[in-house]
Amino acid sequence: MRLHTLTLTAFGPFAGTETVRVDEVARDGLFLLWGPTGAGKTTLLDAVVFALYGTVPGARGEARRLRSDHADAATRTEVSCELTLAGERLLVVRRPEQTRPKKRGTGETTEQAKLTVQRHTADGWEPVSTRIDEGSEYLRVRLGLSAEQFCQVVLLPQGDFARFLRAEPEDRGRLLRTLFDVDRFARAEDWLAGERRAAEEELRADRHRVSTLLHRVAQIADVEVPEELAPELVGARPGASVGAWVTGVRGRAAERLVAAAAEAVDAVVAR
Repeated sequence: MRLHTLTLTAFGPFAGTETVRVDEVARDGLFLLWGPTGAGKTTLLDAVVFALYGTVPGARGEARRLRSDHADAATRTEVSCELTLAGERLLVVRRPEQTRPKKRGTGETTEQAKLTVQRHTADGWEPVSTRIDEGSEYLRVRLGLSAEQFCQVVLLPQGDFARFLRAEPEDRGRLLRTLFDVDRFARAEDWLAGERRAAEEELRADRHRVSTLLHRVAQIADVEVPEELAPELVGARPGASVGAWVTGVRGRAAERLVAAAAEAVDAVVAR
C-alpha cells in the first residue's frame, strides 16, 4: 500500500479542507510526519483508517467525534484518499453518518454514511462501487487485514505496540500469519508433524515386537527377562543391553547344548 494524496474536510480538529500530497514529500518512499502535540498528526492517521475501514481506533471511532466541532453547519465531513493498493491506483471517498440543517424549513436531517471507490485507468477514473458493503469488502480483500490488525501493525498507535507485545501468543501468531506469507512453512510444519507421528507409531510397534520376542526367548531358554531391561522396552532409557542380554542367553544355551551332546555321547558309550 502506498498513499498519494489525503484530503480531510470537517474531520477531527480540521474545520475546513486540508490536503496532504504525500508524493511530493515521499519521492524515495519514506516520509516523516512531524508536529507539536495537538497539531493533528494522529488525526491524519485516523483519516487513513477511516477512509479504508469506516472506523478509527479507540474512543475516537465514535461517529459523533469524527466531525469537527468547529466546522460550518453546511460543510460535510469527508475523507478522500488516493492510494495504490495491490497494484491498483484507487480513489476512496468516505463520509460518516451526520446531520445537517434542512434545506427547507427548520431543524436538522440525517445524511446516511457514504462510500465511493474508483479505479484509475488509461481513460481516467472509473467507478468500482458506490455501496458501503461492496466497497468495504473490495478494500478489505486487497488490504488483507482487518481494521484492528491494520491499526496494530501498519499504524502502531501510541501505546499499542506494547499491547501487541503483551498479547496472547495465539493472537500474535494469527496476526503474523496474516501479515507474512508463511503457508509453505505451515505446510512443512504439518508434514514434519505427520512424519513424527508416523515414526512414533512405528517405534511403538517395534518396541512391542521386541518385547514379544524377548519374552519368547526367555520362555524357550527357561529364564526370566531381567527387570533392568523393562525401561528400554518402553523407550524410557536408551541403550544396547537388550542385545547383550540376548547374546548372553544364546551363549549359555549353546554351552548347555554342547554339554548335553557330550552327556548323550557318554550315555551311548556306557551302554
